[in-house]
Amino acid sequence: MGDLENLLLLDGEIFPMDNGYWVKFEAKVVKLSENIPHGVRYSLTLHDKSNHRIIGYDNAHSFKPSSFRYGARKTTWDHIHKKEETFGYEFDCAGVLMEDFWNSVNYYLTNH
Repeated sequence: MGDLENLLLLDGEIFPMDNGYWVKFEAKVVKLSENIPHGVRYSLTLHDKSNHRIIGYDNAHSFKPSSFRYGARKTTWDHIHKKEETFGYEFDCAGVLMEDFWNSVNYYLTNH
């Protein structure tokens, strides 16, 4: 089974973490488009015990990166939410996406 299939199998899964944090995975196959050229809509999120999203990797909507000015937007919708800021993300493959997400989660939980 490949990384994409593994990601799709995680759709709807919630993983309790230490100190009341929790992770949720959403992933669905969608029609290829300019905004979602890899054909999978995803949302991988870390939440605190008050249900606030702390970290999110997703491509569910267009966005204006925090570091861009004057309304510039990426063509693809892949991005990262870190609390109130949004940053562009370059989707490589489902395996790298999951690795990047878990690395961000582990970093956050280790340092907060």
